[in-house]
Amino acid sequence: MAINNVNNGAPKAPIDNAKLNNQQAQTQSAVQQEAAAKTAQTVAPRQDSVSLTQSAQQLSQVQKKGTEAPVNQEKVDKLKKAIQSGEYKIDADSLAHKIARLEAQVFGIKS
Repeated sequence: MAINNVNNGAPKAPIDNAKLNNQQAQTQSAVQQEAAAKTAQTVAPRQDSVSLTQSAQQLSQVQKKGTEAPVNQEKVDKLKKAIQSGEYKIDADSLAHKIARLEAQVFGIKS
């Protein structure tokens, strides 16, 4: 099958080599810029970091000391038995003062 009248009988337009070279240079420049941008992104990866406040560091140290502290198992058993039998009495005033003192130490408040 033959194709007729592709250009409606007009002569084929000449190729403008200068224009073609300019377009190819622009395309190549865009490709190079895109490649450079991708390289810049992969060259310097982002590094995450974590920092703890002084309070968090102190809390961590307290927890560590708490797990390393020796336990008087005999005293623990005696207190458990007294609590279960209902013989252990709590002094509410003394407990409240001790809680207030502990909070003052933890939060740096002078009492």
